[in-house]
Amino acid sequence: MAEIKSLKTSGENIIYCRDVHKWYGDFHVLRGISVEVKSGEVIVILGPSGSGKSTFIRTLNRLEEHQEGDIVIDGITLSHDIRNIAEIRREVGMVFQQFNLFPHLTVLENVTLAPINVRKWSRERAEEVGMKWLTRVGIPEQAGKYPGQLSGGQQQRVAIARTLSMEPKILLFDEPTSALDPEMIKEVLDVMRDLAKSGYTILAVTHEMGFAREVADRIIFMDGGVIVEENVPQNFFTNPEHDRTKMFLNQILNH
Repeated sequence: MAEIKSLKTSGENIIYCRDVHKWYGDFHVLRGISVEVKSGEVIVILGPSGSGKSTFIRTLNRLEEHQEGDIVIDGITLSHDIRNIAEIRREVGMVFQQFNLFPHLTVLENVTLAPINVRKWSRERAEEVGMKWLTRVGIPEQAGKYPGQLSGGQQQRVAIARTLSMEPKILLFDEPTSALDPEMIKEVLDVMRDLAKSGYTILAVTHEMGFAREVADRIIFMDGGVIVEENVPQNFFTNPEHDRTKMFLNQILNH
């Protein structure tokens, strides 16, 4: 897999969330989330199912709408203004649990679709950039195949290449390995490790504790729609502050 060059910047805040609330009907799923993320920072979000992790990162590109609080992405306030939402989505790439590839399009066509239609690039430029990213995630030889001809791990790497081909500043990962067979998880985590080392701002929801310990600048632990604890990995894993965190780690690490 080709090395990914560093994008490290000065460490200005690129994500700012203050007192963010979200309801599904009567269910209060996010209860006052406040987070600041610096450019180039890698954040891993942990927590039990139903804790609000995925909902939170989906509010950052308006896949989920928050009802109260402020979200500012790279200086742009996330509001009902469609232009702001479109601008933020150009800078925020998301990799989902399911690969969400178009089965009737080849790998390269999947990767170039958004740059051609959203960035308004020429097909030639989109294909050049797309092949660059397929090479960097280690599967350039799959460019002419269809998603159904690939393994789950390969499909997820295509999904990552598709996201990177839009040249976003921020990458969101929503449990990207949870739909994969165990032997395929490593190849996706290897790509994510390279991205983490190369200066992308990353927020990753995952249950992969080794990855969290190794690459995160900071770990956020959520439960019940609130941030229970946040800390650097060393302290989070060896000296958690809250009883809820200790219980979660005991269940996960001793499973």
